This record gives sequence, C-alpha cells and structure tokens, in this order.
Amino acid sequence: MAAAVELIAAPWNLGLRPPAPGCEPGTWRAPGALLAAGLGARLRPARVVELARPPYELEAQPATRIRNGVTLREHTLRLGDAVQAALAASRFPVVLGGDCSILLGSLLGARRTGRCGLVHLDGHSDFRHPGNHDAGTALGAAAGMDLALATGRGELLLTHWPQVGRPLVADQDVIQIGDREDRAVPPVTRFTARQIQRIGIAELGERVITFLERRGLDRVWLHLDLDVLDEHVLPAVDSPGRPGLDFAQLAELLSTLVRTGRAVGLDVAIHDPERDPDGTYAAPIVDCLASAVTPLTTVETLT
Repeated sequence: MAAAVELIAAPWNLGLRPPAPGCEPGTWRAPGALLAAGLGARLRPARVVELARPPYELEAQPATRIRNGVTLREHTLRLGDAVQAALAASRFPVVLGGDCSILLGSLLGARRTGRCGLVHLDGHSDFRHPGNHDAGTALGAAAGMDLALATGRGELLLTHWPQVGRPLVADQDVIQIGDREDRAVPPVTRFTARQIQRIGIAELGERVITFLERRGLDRVWLHLDLDVLDEHVLPAVDSPGRPGLDFAQLAELLSTLVRTGRAVGLDVAIHDPERDPDGTYAAPIVDCLASAVTPLTTVETLT
C-alpha cells in the first residue's frame, strides 16, 4: 500500500479530434477544474506535480497518421518520468487528465519497474488500430486508440518505448470494464456495461480480484475514462452514453480495487469543463475520487 497520494496534473487534449472546425477540445482544463473543486484538499497529496500544457495542432504532423502524434510521444515520456518518480517515492500517483491518451504515460512510468496489469474502465473499448480501421481516410485520435496502443497495436511512435519496448501491457493482463459498444472488440477479459447491470458492482469487484489473483498480478494500473458513467449522471464528457455506472457504483468499485493493495496508481480522463461551465459535475467527480482512495494511508502535504 502506498504511503501517500501524489497528484500529477496532465492538462492535455492531444488525443481528441476538434469538437468543431478550428476548435480545441476542452479536456485540458479538467485538472484545474477538479483542483478548484477541492480535490487537493480532499486527497491531501504529499505532492502536486503540474506538467506543462502541450500545444494542440489542428493539422497533421510529419510522419504520423495520429493526430498530435509527435507531441504526444514527447509528453508521454515526460508523464512517464513523473509517474516513475512518484512510484519510486512509494506514493500512489493520481494522474489528472486530459484525454485518455494519458494512459500511455501512466503505464510507461509503472512498467519501468516491472510487469504491471491494467484495469481499463471506459464506456468504449478504445481499441482502434490499423487492423480494424482505415488510417488513410482521417487522422487517428489516440484517445480512441489508447487500449490498442497500450497493447502494442499501431504506429511505433506510440507503441515502442525506451526501457520497456512493446507492448506496455500484454492482452492477458488487461481487464476492460464498461464498454457499451460491440465495435472493435479487443482480445482481453471484458465486462460490458450490460453485463455489469446483470451481475452488480459487488460481484464485478469479486470477479476482477479473482482475475488479478489468477494472473498473478501484484501490480495493476487503474485507467478511468469518466464516460464509463451513465450520461444521466455525467454528460460533461467527450462521448456521453448509456447504460453506465453511477457515482456510487464507480466509487465502490475503485475503492474495492485500491483496498487489494495491488493498484499502484490511477489516471482520470475525459471530464470537459467547457461542457460543465458552472462546475456542476466537478463536485461529484471529486467526491467519487476521494472515496475511491480513502483506503490509502495519507501523510501531511508537503509545503
């Protein structure tokens, strides 16, 4: 069990398509919005690391068919360094994004010290890759490809990493939770949104723990795309949908996984404050995250 939480703000939107011609996605604002809503006070982190906001380019970059691919690699390496440093200090990194491409840097940092599984909570599979879609017709968006990239599918630019190689995580060490679509089904263990409705959160938690035990996974990263929540409780995301979890169910599942002592860190993605101008949804997100990491032992915040 980590001694304390470390917050890492990764304010980027590199992995998303423009919501309208000439416009940037608003997810880069999420770390600031969640901190302003009291997340720091609730988690009492030992340290807060604020990474620079990378530039978003509307046009294609050289030698890649992934939007902002060159910039994304550079900032993934920086995020990997920050996560690695937090783990080396025996802290539990909570990475605040941003879009789902922050998964790559998060996993990279965790993998530098050995094998690490992945619990991928997302309302979509995020499994687009050249084998199942035509990269020539439009630029790929890494936020819709993060699971494919993490499992080594796609351009070397975002699948092959110093010290780790590829993949960041093996198919057999991944469990995907919450997918509400049947497109681009990944070859990993899955619990779809409708399966979760049938079995309930308590049973889901038990099955996930059984999976981790069976795979011998003592270390696992938690990836949270907030669109795993039902659009009725959180519409302020890039791609809201239904069915999905409510905040209480999500907090219960996350805290169950944290209590196992196997979770080494968590990244949180896709809240868009531009779709939440009065901060209505930031507060329940903060409540959920605070509840989720309650099992961790915290220490006094450094000044």
